[in-house]
Amino acid sequence: MIYDEIKKANVQAMKDKDVVARSIYSVLINKFMLEVIKKREKGEELNDGDAANILQKALKELNEEKENYAKVGNLAQVEALTKQIAIVESYLPKMLSKEEIAKIIAGIEDKSIPFVMKYFKANYNGQCDMRVVQEVLRQG
Repeated sequence: MIYDEIKKANVQAMKDKDVVARSIYSVLINKFMLEVIKKREKGEELNDGDAANILQKALKELNEEKENYAKVGNLAQVEALTKQIAIVESYLPKMLSKEEIAKIIAGIEDKSIPFVMKYFKANYNGQCDMRVVQEVLRQG
C-alpha cells in the first residue's frame, strides 16, 4: 500500500538526514492519519484510491506554494518544493489517458453521466481526473 511505502521512505529520509524529503513525508503521513481516522469512524479502511486522492491534493497544494515562492523570488524554497513535488509524483499511480477513459466508457452499457461517474469513482478512484471523465463522456 502507498501509505506503508511512504512510512518506510520517511524512516530512510531520517537516516539520510534529508530534511526536504523528511518534511514532505511528515506532511503526507499526517494527511494519511487524518483520513484513516475519518475512515475508522465510518467503519472503513484506507485504500490506494483514497491514498492517491490525498497525494493529488498534496501535489496541488505544493504546486500552488511553489508558484507563490517563485513570484516573490525565493529560489531556495522553489528548489526544495520542486524536489518535494517529484517525491509526491513518484507515489501517484499512472493516470488514465483520454483514450483509455473513452474505451472504458464504450464498454459500459448505461452511459448516463451519474452512472458513469459512479462507475469511475468506484473502479478507478485515484487513477483518473473526474473532470476528464466528464469531458470525454460529453464529447462521445
